[in-house]
Amino acid sequence: MNVRPIRTERDHKAALSRIADLMSARRDTPQGDELDVLSTLVDAYERKQMPFDDVDPVDAILFRMEQEGLERKDLEPYLGSRHRVCEVLNRKRRLSLEMIRRLHRGLGIPLEVLIGDVA
Repeated sequence: MNVRPIRTERDHKAALSRIADLMSARRDTPQGDELDVLSTLVDAYERKQMPFDDVDPVDAILFRMEQEGLERKDLEPYLGSRHRVCEVLNRKRRLSLEMIRRLHRGLGIPLEVLIGDVA
């Protein structure tokens, strides 16, 4: 594991790219540990550099998609089928706890932003 602090936007993008590569990592493996550490570092960087005050979870997802050049189909590993992605992005379906976990781990979206949709 070669994890470094995230100090710049370039470091941030590199960490998000590595997180995407590690999404299928199992817990309690070196890759799973790297995913956990990187997610924590990304979360800390984003809290400091990009605070999300009262941001709608769907807006945060759309923002991350724009940042990463993602399309709707790229959200299927996090949200489920193409139909489910459409429902979430059109605010017809709320995020489940498992969706929130996958989005946080995979895309580095802060938990508190995503949890705002669960009530």
